[in-house]
Amino acid sequence: MTSRREFISTATLAAAGVALAPLAACSQERAAPAAANTAPAKPFSGTLITRPIPSSGEKIPVIGMGTSGSFEVGADAGERAPLRDVLEAFVGAGGKLIDTAPTYSTAEDVLGDLIAQTNTRGKLFIATKLSGVTGRDEGLAQFNDTLRRLRTDQVELLQVHNLRDTATQMALIRELKQQGKTKYTGLTHYREDGQAQLADEMRKHKPDFIQINYSPVSRGAEQTVFPLAQDLGCAVMINRAFEDGRLISQVRDKPLPPWANEVGADSWAQLFLKFVLSHPAVTVVIPATSKVKHQVDNLRAGTGALLDAKQRQALIAALA
Repeated sequence: MTSRREFISTATLAAAGVALAPLAACSQERAAPAAANTAPAKPFSGTLITRPIPSSGEKIPVIGMGTSGSFEVGADAGERAPLRDVLEAFVGAGGKLIDTAPTYSTAEDVLGDLIAQTNTRGKLFIATKLSGVTGRDEGLAQFNDTLRRLRTDQVELLQVHNLRDTATQMALIRELKQQGKTKYTGLTHYREDGQAQLADEMRKHKPDFIQINYSPVSRGAEQTVFPLAQDLGCAVMINRAFEDGRLISQVRDKPLPPWANEVGADSWAQLFLKFVLSHPAVTVVIPATSKVKHQVDNLRAGTGALLDAKQRQALIAALA
């Protein structure tokens, strides 16, 4: 099965015809005027909304952070410094869940190094994956390498990435859960054409978490995945809330709707994230960024009011 990163990279290059920076699963980053990129970040204020993980009752903040694309950098200090700032802003605001994968090139290494440098491991909920492996031995070897790369002896959530070798890898994750190497089990996908298979695997394995794509223009998860997650008691993590940046590009020159201030939103990104979070099945969304100003903007979406049914429909109509 094609990975999410491979699919995004291929589609982006084909559409643009030029080499662009990597796009993260929920990134709002696109090419922008230089003046926009030098604007100072607004300080974060407020308290992040939290929601319970159904299988345990443990509460986590609704704004998490992805690392696909954004944390895939080298060892150069200049490349890593902005990511350290992004991490510190996230933790400083009360953020906890960070999602990564061993197949996001250097993301686990970079994340592990920055967590160690900032001494923030105890404040974080790390979610990673068994990714692109077949068989128990491959899965276990990859997980042990992940622990080394992340500089930790356990993770909070271990997921089967894109339903690859699901039965075997899920059995391994349950073993690791019994050993205290992970607290929660999970399944992931990133496209609507994978949601029927995801639903089948959810019924078979009853994971603690599922991860799937969802946005105002990709609402297929509402039909089966979300109701099933509620029935089974699965936490729901959302990727691709910005459609890999395409939603941000679509509205870049449009004014915010008049009702945006009713939910305390002063950016389109906040509206898109508040849309996602306004569905009762959703537990957490994981936008990715390498810029502090975008991190703060994302975090602010997790405070205050969310969208009501009328506002949700208005946002959908604005993007039609």
